[in-house]
Amino acid sequence: MALVLTEEQSMLRDSARGLISDKAPVSHLRHLRDSKDPTGFSKEFWHSFAEMGFAGLLVPDEFGGSGLGYVEAGVVMEEIGRTLMPSPFLATSVVAASALNRGGNAAQKSEYLPKIASGSLLATLAIDEGAKHRPLQTSLQAVRAGNGFKLSGAKALVVDGHVADLFIVAARTAGSAGEREGLTLFLVNPAAKGVAIERTIMVDAHNAARIEFANVEVTADSVLGEVDQAASLLDGVLDIGRGAVAAEMVGLSDEVFGRTVEYLKSRKQFGKLIGEFQALQHRAAELYVDIEITRAAVMKALQALDADVAKAASAVAVAKAASAVAVAKARAGTTATRAVQEGVQMHGGMGMTDQFDIGFFMKRARVCEELFGDANYHTEQLARARGY
Repeated sequence: MALVLTEEQSMLRDSARGLISDKAPVSHLRHLRDSKDPTGFSKEFWHSFAEMGFAGLLVPDEFGGSGLGYVEAGVVMEEIGRTLMPSPFLATSVVAASALNRGGNAAQKSEYLPKIASGSLLATLAIDEGAKHRPLQTSLQAVRAGNGFKLSGAKALVVDGHVADLFIVAARTAGSAGEREGLTLFLVNPAAKGVAIERTIMVDAHNAARIEFANVEVTADSVLGEVDQAASLLDGVLDIGRGAVAAEMVGLSDEVFGRTVEYLKSRKQFGKLIGEFQALQHRAAELYVDIEITRAAVMKALQALDADVAKAASAVAVAKAASAVAVAKARAGTTATRAVQEGVQMHGGMGMTDQFDIGFFMKRARVCEELFGDANYHTEQLARARGY
């Protein structure tokens, strides 16, 4: 399959770019940060975003969504990366919607997916418990109690956790930390007794939360998928999130590159435009090539995820998608890091100031690198999958 957008996907990109660049430029994020906004994103803009159909991009038609694929979700994520737009799109419309669509029963889908499509419900995945992304190290316990379970433990770096209306919580119902078997996903109401939420504003001014569960009671109807068998479902959902974050980093990298090139064309030193210096030309050219290769890798990964769905999650399709996503996420992280470092260096001293937007991109790149696994994590996953 060609690694380029179709006409329809290009139209979606143009629509998203027009809306996001107009209503949520980088200054929008700066204002939210400086005003210490309690929500961390614009609810008004989120409703406009949902009315345009973006919130339900991955929600099937029968539940009020657009029923589009992961390439289309990546298109929107790339535009979000260009302006660093804070929104629940990743947590709710990509990750949570995919988890419910893939693992939910008929009742769960009917209850939650239409609300996600309309933008009226915010949901998020609560997976990580330590400083690094290690899904199999889940130790939050889910102990059987009556006709349900009691959850005890804590989660960290839960994206948009402080505003979510629904948590999808990974817990251990059997086995011990590090084992694939024994993981279960639960749908948990944040208002349930025993849930304690602490908002943690990340370095990039986006939102996350720490969540503690103290004997939180959930019924058997709250199980998403099968008890003790959530590892495969979780793998697929996390790969979707990783592909989306990789797409965001492509948009971020491309925006930084564009801003840097414009600066090279206007800044003079020793009576010459600094863009005339061959050393800077070579560095810019290498960065451009790096971004384009990464863009192709991310497109390949998103196409593989769509093929995974089309082939009804066959073993071959799943393996191909997982490998492609690992390559894309690892490469997107290193490319974004290089892009922001070059951007700061080529802008000189002003690049280090908070008044200049380039620092926002550097901070977001660092958070995205860690989100759902950094380059080292995915390099190791790829090596293990190939028998090294």
